Amino acid sequence: MTIYDIPINTLAGESASLAPFAGKTVLAVNVASKCGLTPQYEGLEALQTTYADRGFTVVGFPSNQFAGQEPGSAEEIQTFCSTTYGVTFPLFEKIDVNGEHQHPIFAELNKTADAEGYTGDVRWNFEKFLIGPDGTVERFAPTVTPEDPALVSAIEANLG
Repeated sequence: MTIYDIPINTLAGESASLAPFAGKTVLAVNVASKCGLTPQYEGLEALQTTYADRGFTVVGFPSNQFAGQEPGSAEEIQTFCSTTYGVTFPLFEKIDVNGEHQHPIFAELNKTADAEGYTGDVRWNFEKFLIGPDGTVERFAPTVTPEDPALVSAIEANLG
């Protein structure tokens, strides 16, 4: 089983997986609506708009594990993201990214080390995992913004 085969529901509660994104470049991000880093939604949507036609997508995974910063229902999350930041990229169900009830997608993603060698639990909202078309993963700390040259160049390198 690959990361693309792991079942997860969409934010609307429909059965899904990352399978439609196999062979594409995917930026998986654990997101939250009430975090100091929440304005990163704007940059994530800019990446989506800029690179979507080149086989790229952002996918958001809401999580309420960090200081209760994603307390909303699925409907509240969807409304907030679309009306406040114009989010068009896919959002999945609210999940645990760490701990006893950690979603299997993040059990896989958390095995990857970032540029500083950090591996293990997601540290905070907006940690980023860039999944290349070949399934390789690069990890970026929450404080790495969507506009950061290291992230942008990694995305572009995966687009060919």
